[in-house]
Amino acid sequence: MQVENPLQGLVWKLLLVNTLSCGLEVCIAAGTVYVPPLLLQAGMEERYMTMVLAVGPVLGLIFIPIIGSASDSHHGHFGRRRPFIWMLSLGVLLGLQILPQAWRLAVLMSPQHPYWLQAALQSVAVCLTDFCGQACFTLLLALLSDLFPREEENRRAFSVNSLMTSLGGCLGFLLPAVDWRQVPIATYLGGQEAFIYALLTLLFLSCLLTTAFIPEETGATKGGRKSVVPRSLRSWSSRYCPHSFLPRRQCLHVALGQCASACMSLLPRMYAACVHVPAVIWRLFVAKMCTWMALMSVMLFFTDFMGEGLYQGVPSADPASQKRKHYDEGVRMASLGLFLQCVVSVLCSLLMDRWVALLGAKVVYISSVTLLVFTTTVMSVSDSVMIVTFMVAVTGYTLCVLQVVPYTLLCLYHSNKQVYFTSSNPRPCSLSDSNDPTLTKPILPCDPTSPYVNGHTGGVTLSEELPNISQFAGGDEATCTPVSQRGLCFDIAILDSAYMLSQVLPAICLGSVVQLVNSVRAYMASACCFSLLAFLCSTRVIYSITDLQH
Repeated sequence: MQVENPLQGLVWKLLLVNTLSCGLEVCIAAGTVYVPPLLLQAGMEERYMTMVLAVGPVLGLIFIPIIGSASDSHHGHFGRRRPFIWMLSLGVLLGLQILPQAWRLAVLMSPQHPYWLQAALQSVAVCLTDFCGQACFTLLLALLSDLFPREEENRRAFSVNSLMTSLGGCLGFLLPAVDWRQVPIATYLGGQEAFIYALLTLLFLSCLLTTAFIPEETGATKGGRKSVVPRSLRSWSSRYCPHSFLPRRQCLHVALGQCASACMSLLPRMYAACVHVPAVIWRLFVAKMCTWMALMSVMLFFTDFMGEGLYQGVPSADPASQKRKHYDEGVRMASLGLFLQCVVSVLCSLLMDRWVALLGAKVVYISSVTLLVFTTTVMSVSDSVMIVTFMVAVTGYTLCVLQVVPYTLLCLYHSNKQVYFTSSNPRPCSLSDSNDPTLTKPILPCDPTSPYVNGHTGGVTLSEELPNISQFAGGDEATCTPVSQRGLCFDIAILDSAYMLSQVLPAICLGSVVQLVNSVRAYMASACCFSLLAFLCSTRVIYSITDLQH
């Protein structure tokens, strides 16, 4: 009888979970290269182009925590996370189809006025792809935490995730760097952009199919045992709704109504959980947001910076003109620089697990932000294409750290939340708070040997994990700090909202700043300012229990 190798099964699970992350990152990376030029070529002004890039993150800030909460409390035949991942993946696929074919669709829909419709269709496709892609990333990270709950394997899982997403970024940035216009199938499909987006669609579909083989449990656990899914919920997973006696159309209306009611019922619980977010998570949130603001100011607008700033091209010029050719050449060079950034991130991912274990999360994170300050400063003042390309490649170290360390710290907080969630900045608690039924659930003792994500005997569903109040001694006035039986996916969604929020401010403001100063170099100067702010915030993050004593 052949005995299965546990290490082999672990590696197989890691590859299955992270394959879709790799495919998603390919699509996001290619979009980072092509979206600004496509919008500018459609005649959109710089300030409006950057505002379009902000819509997807704003939608994510509003809806991704709701989706994360719903997945925390979901029970179904295919598990908690995968049904949501599959639905959101349809949005990514739809966006990939609309973006390169927007002109053809606009001509078919409005032959007299296709230009404004082209810009509108491309804007919708960009927002749809951004929102659905980031929501998928959040759910995949939660799935990683579900499958690999212990600290050592959790750190390894996020390192592999960083490796796979970096590989996806390499491929996503490499594809636009190659001139595909001479390939016959590219000519048939309508040009370089259409050919690349067709490749992205095939690749993403292939990666999506692997999620069907992920061995995810079908329900949360209670008291160390697998909970039994009610019969009505099993009927829900295999039909439109549990009311099998209704006609299909009526049954679908009932199903949609019940889904809407369930989402609305989550809102007050989400509000309570957001209000009582522990101080350690808020500090990590702010530091991550500022670091991403600096990095996204580089990544989102690097193609435009290279095409207009260093190559002196014009995106809206005639395709046969010399200025347009210079801009396209700058876009390809920028794509090469972002490809090298991902290569560096891949190499760092191979060693990140050891670096964090040897040096500690604090040294690794602060060093990455310090390096970001240096690189953005150089890019702000340099006119050399080679130096700027080298500097953007070096920021791959910071990109890798952002994909590993914040989630490792979040899982550390959840593994010992009695310490981390109650030992930082307790706030005064009014007498009326003690009458709030949502804040009086008894606190379960933390079990460091528990196999579950949060270190407790029980699942991580938000519906069972609302904020609690713990009384602290040490003063005449009673103080309280929320001790959360919080869903890990909900806190990951909060942490991921830092990534989305980091795109909103640069996207809304930087386009107007560039038009005001009449120079795309303002993108890199803003990134330098954001990185300085990120350095200050990173020194306030709680990296270990010893940091709570200071």
